[in-house]
Amino acid sequence: MARQSNKAIGMASLFVLLTLSPAAHATRSPLKHERVRKAAAAKGELLKAAYRDAGVAYPARRIFLRIFKKENLIELWGEKKDGTYKKIKNYPVCYASGKLGPKRWEGDQQVPEGFYHISVFNPRSSYHLSLGINYPNRSDRKLGKRSRLGGQIMIHGDCVSIGCVAITNDLIKEVYVLAAQARS
Repeated sequence: MARQSNKAIGMASLFVLLTLSPAAHATRSPLKHERVRKAAAAKGELLKAAYRDAGVAYPARRIFLRIFKKENLIELWGEKKDGTYKKIKNYPVCYASGKLGPKRWEGDQQVPEGFYHISVFNPRSSYHLSLGINYPNRSDRKLGKRSRLGGQIMIHGDCVSIGCVAITNDLIKEVYVLAAQARS
């Protein structure tokens, strides 16, 4: 029974590895914006302690975010020096629209399910800070049911969503800073 449960969780998840798309390289460093500098100053010691407690060097060279839709949870994993990943912290999701199941067309209000990377850093977001994922990816384009698949799927603050993953403004500061540090 536990095996089926784990399979169901894996099928209803969004996995985000901080690997950079060429477009992300062309943008200004996400750490230079005033809102991000303030977030880094406010959260730096807390983040260093969480990494130290997990046995991961701060900041991690790469991070991995595993988002569970049913559980409304984001797991943050950091890459260790030996190339393995260690779970550092959990973040509660305060709002994500839709239900279990993949996003298949624009306007379905679904959060995508699959493997993505962060392709956009938006420190000026209307939702405090936001990290855009590369939805639709090749799999989404192949499996999508309509020609318009949508886009601009974000992990952001402000606890509102129509297809994104929202956490509190206080918590997006941590996630955004860690992603920006791994990008730099």
